[in-house]
Amino acid sequence: MKITTVLKSVTVAFSMYSRIPMPRFRWETEDMRYHLCFFPWVGGVIGILEYLWFLGGARFEIGPAAATFIALSIPILVTGGFHLDGFMDTCDALSSWRTREERLKILSDPHIGAFSVIRLALFGLLYGAALSELTAEGRILWMGTFFLARCLSGYTVVTFPKAKQNGLARTESDTAARRTASLLLLLQGGICIAWMMWRSPAAGGTVLAIALLGTLHYRRFSDRKFGGITGDLAGWFLCRMELAMVLGLWAAGILTGIF
Repeated sequence: MKITTVLKSVTVAFSMYSRIPMPRFRWETEDMRYHLCFFPWVGGVIGILEYLWFLGGARFEIGPAAATFIALSIPILVTGGFHLDGFMDTCDALSSWRTREERLKILSDPHIGAFSVIRLALFGLLYGAALSELTAEGRILWMGTFFLARCLSGYTVVTFPKAKQNGLARTESDTAARRTASLLLLLQGGICIAWMMWRSPAAGGTVLAIALLGTLHYRRFSDRKFGGITGDLAGWFLCRMELAMVLGLWAAGILTGIF
């Protein structure tokens, strides 16, 4: 890839998946071919901001409750709640107990239902509980989960069957350089897991197991419930992976006593 292509692809990725201001230019097809390769970098920025927040929190002796709540807010502030929107839409569709076709229609409904609000609240409570119990070392590993979850979500968007002939997931898959994007996403995810295992084999192994089992389950689940994946399902999967990983790190710390 040329340097200009890389820079444009990074700009497209951050423009689509974050609220971080980026230079404006006319997006061409070539600019869309590789942007998913840099989707995990948004997670990398979130991880860095979380690190700086906890570093500053320790310096100014901010209480654990405030530190946890603001840490939960950082991904929302960076992404604008982009993936949580897909999480809530998918929760509404799954709670309807309707046919596959009707569930797909619910994904496009702009309204939110009671069940999606309940599940979002449960998501926040579980996430906050696990995060508040992590030690400093556990939080460093947790910061890598934002990067890894986006490697997995991006990979599934490129490689998994799509439920619809239109929509964000279909557009991204059709315009992406699939072979290059999938290989680079797997490579980046592998490096992230290797880094985690280097710091803590138990924690890294736990995250690896969650990544593999979660992705395999997502493939079967999305095929059975929706006939493939959509953009909303990609957001739902990303949020579920982030939650599962922080819970896994908490459990690994309890069982092994390493952090």
